[in-house]
Amino acid sequence: MRRKKIEQYSSRSIFTFLLIGIFLFFTGCKEEVPEPQIIIPGSSLQYLKLDVGTANQMEITRTTANTYQLTTTGGDPYIFSDELSRQVNKDSVVLTFEYKSSAEVNFIQVFFGPPISESRSIKIGSLSPTTAWKTASLNLYKVKNELSWGKAGDFLRLDFGDRAGVDIEIKEPYFRAMNEEEKATLDAEEEKTKKDEAIAQSLANYLTRDFSSKITEVNVGNETISISGHHTGDGTFSLREILPNDTLTTTTRFRERIPLDDETFQVTVDRKGYIDDLQYDRLLSKWVIVKESPSNNEMASHARYADIIAPQRSMSPGVMKSKKGLGGFFVNQFQSDLDILGIHSITINIPFTAFMHTSPGANRIAHEYGNKTYYFARDGYLNGLDQALKMAAERDIVVAAIILVQKASECADPEIGRLLQHPDFTSEGIYTMPNLTTDESVHCYAAALDFLASRYNTPANTHGRIHKWIMHNEVDAGLTWTNMGRKPMMVYLDTYIKSMRMCHNISRVYDQHSEVMGSFTHSWTSAVELYSSKELLTNLVSFSEVEGDFQWGVAYHPYPQDLNEPKTWEDARATFTTESQLVTFKNLEVIDHWVKQPANKYLGTTKRTLWLSENGTNSRSYGEKDLKEQAAGFAYAWKKLSALDGIDGIQWHNWIDNRHEFGLRIGLRKFPDDETDPGGAKPVWHAYKAADTDEEDSVFEPYKVLIKITDWSDIMHTIN
Repeated sequence: MRRKKIEQYSSRSIFTFLLIGIFLFFTGCKEEVPEPQIIIPGSSLQYLKLDVGTANQMEITRTTANTYQLTTTGGDPYIFSDELSRQVNKDSVVLTFEYKSSAEVNFIQVFFGPPISESRSIKIGSLSPTTAWKTASLNLYKVKNELSWGKAGDFLRLDFGDRAGVDIEIKEPYFRAMNEEEKATLDAEEEKTKKDEAIAQSLANYLTRDFSSKITEVNVGNETISISGHHTGDGTFSLREILPNDTLTTTTRFRERIPLDDETFQVTVDRKGYIDDLQYDRLLSKWVIVKESPSNNEMASHARYADIIAPQRSMSPGVMKSKKGLGGFFVNQFQSDLDILGIHSITINIPFTAFMHTSPGANRIAHEYGNKTYYFARDGYLNGLDQALKMAAERDIVVAAIILVQKASECADPEIGRLLQHPDFTSEGIYTMPNLTTDESVHCYAAALDFLASRYNTPANTHGRIHKWIMHNEVDAGLTWTNMGRKPMMVYLDTYIKSMRMCHNISRVYDQHSEVMGSFTHSWTSAVELYSSKELLTNLVSFSEVEGDFQWGVAYHPYPQDLNEPKTWEDARATFTTESQLVTFKNLEVIDHWVKQPANKYLGTTKRTLWLSENGTNSRSYGEKDLKEQAAGFAYAWKKLSALDGIDGIQWHNWIDNRHEFGLRIGLRKFPDDETDPGGAKPVWHAYKAADTDEEDSVFEPYKVLIKITDWSDIMHTIN
């Protein structure tokens, strides 16, 4: 999972699009006659000219004055426009053009120059295939104003997806004013934004409130749940249930009223609950004390999730004998690398929506959850997953599953897509945040997690074992990798925590040692898109403190500042302070320091697990110099993380070079289809093999000169 990079801006896995509170509306397949609007004040209609001499990874010709024929030839096709001769009309905010396309263009990214950078760009929805002319309209209202773009000398860069072999015709691109439909859509979006901002503020206030009443423990047994606590003050108090699809801080109609007659209480409820005819598991609920009045119900405590969960099975903990692991594992002809390289941990992607169904079918496994049955296709992905996990279990390899939810259009079952795609999902998302806004959707998501946890946590390891659960991918780059639209940080994090809590509670039923982990890019204080990893982690700790801590860990991706550049020791934005913009291999001391702070520990005493779960250094080519620099980057990273006891493991990504990684070659092995040495072991493979063995120092020794050090202790630093 990776995205393309611009100049020196980095992130990882990544289309890093810092969107400055942008609203954007895209009607790529809508046939209409655009409302004409003069692009340059005082002149007749003028069209945006494309500079055919600037085309990258595309062949392009101008067929008429304002029509272009292009064919993409690589994974990063783009072209610049000519500079504007005069200022664009203030009201001309919708870039409109007609197009034909031989295949889907999976996104358009617009860069607003000068300068060209990810922070001045928007990634927009797709262009559908069409042999007839269709109109695409890109509403750039907010970004155009925020960036003050449109002056004489300004220009655009237009990126047409990431696929080669697409034939596209573009006719008469120009700017126009918004039509009434677009204005109405913008107004509705702004109203939704105001509501989200109000919820975000209420959540922030909630975290800092000091309640005199408190729920002290929630104990989940096999059949019942016991909730203990106390309340103080005059008035009538009751205990209320909060389901994952409830918004605690804005709820006025609380569920499940249980009167609290005594100030100190212990209440027992059935674990099974019902919403109409839908049976659900109160394992997933949290509980809050409410002070009642004839006109209003008011929170009187922080809510609390399950503290103790009775396991149905007895599982042994996974133990890593080395920090060395592989990321994105899959079964292939090089599986012997698990033994040769001394691998003790792996991550594996599980987009469960690729094999989950709501109806029975041939070769589908029925799984009952509550009083509903869901189905999981055995052939294809699930069979491959079984093979990979059994292979790991045979070697006592610790496994972390990366839980991914596909957007609706990619789900195996359209009904699953309808249920699980977040209602505010936008087209720039590669994966979606699970929809936790309805009872039905929460039930479906819980059923998927229950299927995976029950299947891959059995004492006999019948299908293999999952020890840890990495929840989604790079949530600080959520627009791209865990999309639920452009949300205030608190609103986004509130949903993410619900997803983490659901997986934690369900997996703990089957494995008392199970652990969920949050996934983050190398952003620290500098946001990749809308959020920084440090602010998300800081507030995750705060929610855990007030709602009952749970044993979550951190799955961090400390790629070099520029993914193309393996000499990570040169990363200028990675500094040795707690306020560093980035945490890369260069300054791993920063996140090692963070995870060891008492305030960030589980219950204040136990260090949280910290994996470097996706990261690697690049070889720009297979030339000797580039391969040596890649290996030196790994040697530098390994020596550093080996000396930092807050870091528990590294899972190198990629195992094997991938043609779909936008030209990057970050694998331990060459491309499987390389003409001269298919899948050949690179110098970094040999360095990885030597790591944590008696050969480590002798194999790493030549890289000191390249790094410009005399001793490996020279790379270690203290944190300010």
